[in-house]
Amino acid sequence: MPEQKPHEAAGDFGSGFYCSLIREQAERRARRYPKGTVSVYDVKLQSCLRMRDFKALSDEWLDFITASRNGKAHDYDIVIGPMADDQIYSCMADFMDGALTREQFWALAKYRYPAYQMAFCSAAALKCLRYRCSQEIMRD
Repeated sequence: MPEQKPHEAAGDFGSGFYCSLIREQAERRARRYPKGTVSVYDVKLQSCLRMRDFKALSDEWLDFITASRNGKAHDYDIVIGPMADDQIYSCMADFMDGALTREQFWALAKYRYPAYQMAFCSAAALKCLRYRCSQEIMRD
C-alpha cells in the first residue's frame, strides 16, 4: 500500500460534517457511488458560533486549507468556502508538496471555478442542521 501523505486524509477545512451549498454538486458527488444519496438539511446559523467564510479563492484560503490538510486544528465551528475539488486538488497537492510555488499555483488555479462547501466542525454547529429529506441518486 502506498504511503499516505497527511493532506490526502484530511478535509479542506479539517474534521467536520461537510455539506454542499449547490444541489447539482451534491448529485454529481453522489453519482460516484453505485447507490449514492443526497440528503437535504435546513440550516439555521446561530450568531454565537465562530464562523469563517472564504468568499473566493485567496491566499488566506490557500493557507487555511494547507494547514487543515496537514492536520493543524482550528477553532471555528463552521467554515464556508471554495472546495479544493478535482479541478483544483492536483494543483493544491503539488503546492503542498513543494512542486509548485504559490505564484505557479495561482497561475493554474485562476482558470478553475471551484464548487463551494460548508463544514460543520463542532457539536454546537451540528445543532444548526435539521434533516429535511433524502433522495437516492443513481449513476448515469
